[in-house]
Amino acid sequence: MHDSTTLDEPSTFRVASFSPAWIKTIEEEIFALTMQGIWCLVPRPANTNIVGSKWIYKIKRNSDETVSRYKARLVAQGFSQEAGFDYDETFSPVVRHTTVRLILSLASINGWSLRQLDVKNVFLHGDLDEEVYMKQPQGFEDSSHPEYVCKLQKSLYGLKQAPKAWNAKFTGYLPSLGFKMSHSDPSLFVKISDSAIVVLLLYVYDIILTGSNSHVIQEISYKSNADLFISQQKYAKDLLVKAGMESCRSCPTPSKPHTPVLPTDGEPLKEPSIYRSIVGALQYLTFTRPDLAYSVNTVCQFMNNPTEVHFQLVKRILRYIQGTLHYGLTYSSSVPVSLSAYSDADWAGDITTRRSTTGFVVFLGSNPISWQSKKQGSVSRSSTEAEYRALANASAEVAWIRQILADLHVFLSEPPLLFCDNMSALALSSNHVFHSRIKHLDVDFRFVRERIQRKDFLVQYIPTDDQVADILTKGLHSPIFVKHCRNLSLGTLTEIEGGCLPNG
Repeated sequence: MHDSTTLDEPSTFRVASFSPAWIKTIEEEIFALTMQGIWCLVPRPANTNIVGSKWIYKIKRNSDETVSRYKARLVAQGFSQEAGFDYDETFSPVVRHTTVRLILSLASINGWSLRQLDVKNVFLHGDLDEEVYMKQPQGFEDSSHPEYVCKLQKSLYGLKQAPKAWNAKFTGYLPSLGFKMSHSDPSLFVKISDSAIVVLLLYVYDIILTGSNSHVIQEISYKSNADLFISQQKYAKDLLVKAGMESCRSCPTPSKPHTPVLPTDGEPLKEPSIYRSIVGALQYLTFTRPDLAYSVNTVCQFMNNPTEVHFQLVKRILRYIQGTLHYGLTYSSSVPVSLSAYSDADWAGDITTRRSTTGFVVFLGSNPISWQSKKQGSVSRSSTEAEYRALANASAEVAWIRQILADLHVFLSEPPLLFCDNMSALALSSNHVFHSRIKHLDVDFRFVRERIQRKDFLVQYIPTDDQVADILTKGLHSPIFVKHCRNLSLGTLTEIEGGCLPNG
């Protein structure tokens, strides 16, 4: 992975004042823009919005902090665009995190090689449907016509429609290579032949390519038939530095058990933007850290008016991260292709609204590929109702994952198993009589019941002590928290190689 550090831009742009490395990368950027035919110079049209342009300078660093390369990029100042005039739609689909983890797990199980692709000057390939005019790049104004403006022929970084234009260009080209878009995730593309399967994931401009054909997918990343370890260690380190807590003491869990916090507790923060920035960064870290999902979900609920008490909750999460920097997910290669899910709920746990918290985790074999920690949308009148709502959410996720697997031509030999620790919710899911006392659960009731009747999945009781999803609904004491982390295949690479984590 790479780290980006933004440099301060000089008040006056003078290429001669830059080091040779910077001069080279600036010239490369201008050359790329010229070769792509990004714009043509035209007289400034009357009554037309002119978008500004700016140079952005970054240093790309490797995980060991050595300099990978210098990068200068010319960007359009999209904030000055006018809706309906020089842009319309801006939405660009991105692959779901669950889909990424599912594909990584399948790659590990099947011994597929993995490749991450980086398209150079990716947003420069998109075609524009609107007329967009931009100021000439600073330092490279045309000497003959300095008053002219750039009429953009293709998209440019910073334009509001740039991601959408690139996505349309790339996904429009993939069918010519034999790829078909998944019906369940528009950012997943599959190419299937008699002898091979090739899978492509698209996340804006990041591409993951994997499959069974070694002639198509070059060998990289890890050895076939070996466990796959994914982590965000460098991202976590950078987050601690950003928060000024790179030297803090660690703590055993990210949140204390049985310590509810009110939105009004404590004095309001003088600079709430710092809180929001750190919490936003923590959300991305949950991509490989399900152990953080509940505590991060909790602090997200105070984004509007964070207080000093709420910031203490964030600091505890960061102290926990300090002690678990090397943690990551293990995707075992020696597991069957089977689906299972654990569903749990913390009834009326929010002392302000008395809403319950849903938690579930879905496994492919022993590899966790999807999880959720989320406050329920309405108040549940009993623990059974709260648990049943959580069961319905887990059921929907399992049904969606089965559709993804079907798009990949992966079919399960056995129905998925859903584990729940509430006997009443399990009885309700299997009861043929629709009780009047749960009419308000009509949709959830019928959704789960129909799938059980069709044997799309089976439901089964599990003791609370073995309920892995418990870690996603409440703060836990250290021993049980550590136990569930191990059951989630969370740990360090050393623990994996030493056989300390579950494997199949």
